[in-house]
Amino acid sequence: MFGMLSTPIIVGLFVIWFWFLLISYKGQPKGLWTLALANTGERFGYYTMLAVFVLFLGDNFGFDAKWASETFSSFLFFVYLLPLLGGILADRYGYSKMVVIGIVIMFLGYLILSVPLGGASPALVAMCAGLLLVSLGTGLFKGNLQVMVGDLYNAPEYRDKRDSGFSLFYMAINIGALFAPTAAIAVMNWAQKSLEYSKADSYHFAFAVACVSVIVSILVYYLGKSTFAHVIGTQKKDDKQAVKAQTASVPEEKDTKERIVCLCLVFAVVIFFWMAFHQNGLTLTWFADEYTATTSTGIESMMFDVRNLLACIFIVYGLFGLVQTKGTARILAAVMTLVSLLFLYNMIPLPGVVTEVDAPIFQQFNACFVVMLTPVSIAFFNWLAKKGKEPKAPVKIGLGMVVAAGAYLMMTLACLDLPAADPVNHVHQADMAPMLLVNTYLILTFAELLLSPIGISFVTKVAPVKYKGMMMGGWFVATAIGNKLVGIPGRMWGMDLSVVWGTLMFICLLAAIFIFSIIKKLNKVS
Repeated sequence: MFGMLSTPIIVGLFVIWFWFLLISYKGQPKGLWTLALANTGERFGYYTMLAVFVLFLGDNFGFDAKWASETFSSFLFFVYLLPLLGGILADRYGYSKMVVIGIVIMFLGYLILSVPLGGASPALVAMCAGLLLVSLGTGLFKGNLQVMVGDLYNAPEYRDKRDSGFSLFYMAINIGALFAPTAAIAVMNWAQKSLEYSKADSYHFAFAVACVSVIVSILVYYLGKSTFAHVIGTQKKDDKQAVKAQTASVPEEKDTKERIVCLCLVFAVVIFFWMAFHQNGLTLTWFADEYTATTSTGIESMMFDVRNLLACIFIVYGLFGLVQTKGTARILAAVMTLVSLLFLYNMIPLPGVVTEVDAPIFQQFNACFVVMLTPVSIAFFNWLAKKGKEPKAPVKIGLGMVVAAGAYLMMTLACLDLPAADPVNHVHQADMAPMLLVNTYLILTFAELLLSPIGISFVTKVAPVKYKGMMMGGWFVATAIGNKLVGIPGRMWGMDLSVVWGTLMFICLLAAIFIFSIIKKLNKVS
């Protein structure tokens, strides 16, 4: 019925969905959406590169599992370590200034990565230089932008909306990650077929997409600057009164040392979450490449088209809107739901139609589930809050670790009879059902929603005002250490798969036990 109009219809639904969000969550500060969309563009570029990066290391440089793991984890380590430097610099020179400088440096890094130089030593040096610039740029941009988001909620009228605001922010930036794998695969296929590039060279076109995305990001930042000007640290003299008013709304700092200690204890826990979670770009991608079916048919195959995932997202938001909103928002919700259902019905493939399944495409599911489940998460915790039973942030973080352990328990049990991997040649050895990985990503997303946006909100709430940049940097240092540890399961690739997944499960459980053992101390400051 829709035929060639399928993509324009999805674009139209996307516009209606964003309009619906603005109406439904109008109690949030205006600057939230500007900063979120600026981060969306940057995250789209980052995850476009990351979706294919570990495969690029093998195809372009011939890296085995050990060297690919070391390179991948080292890159992630610096991406999340350098926000500490970015936070310290921002505390002194201003958050907005560091955000702008960071995105320019990121652009230069992606530009270097986008140049095909082959697989010899000069190309390796260029890649390292590009990765270093991307890491430094991200360090200046990412954490400081989130501090600015946190500052939007210092005003008394927004203070009780902090957790829901960060959940919406987290949802919005994952829109970029949702499209990234599809963009990477599409541009690589285009380069190989239309421009007759080799597969190894086609990866650079995926990296070039990131250059464009960061340009879009900085344009959004500047065009919407008026919506968050009051939280910019380097303001003009005629803005000083606004700064004083904002500072006066921040609760008086007490027990600075205790707050910092509690934050560091939380940082110690999240190290192990990120070690487990960011296997999506390493061992879980290898599992998709070596152990998962490369084709799909029937209704199952629909989930590998990002347009269908978007339609499912619109249906979830539409159903929530029909129940929870009135007026224009309810009309928009009804239109979204009806058109999306018709769209999905039209997209059901004919019998015998085979869909190719590329390994990087599985990375779209985490972002899809984050966006899809955000209204569910917000509604659930709002319901608990009304009953006076909403758990505090540290409890949510502990539950997130338990849920992450459950994801790897499922992988452990599913892989008991599979042969060990070939860490050098990465030979395809089995055709496991794609739903195994999809369900793993779903469970890990539940864990992420309990831990990541809530953890960031916890940092902005608990951190002493004069150390907020440094403490946000501390969150990213913990993430950096966890990302460096990502390489440990990668270096285990070649052992029994149940050992790889079982190790991750055990680590998540130990972290959960630790945080629940100190939960009273953490709840005291939250």
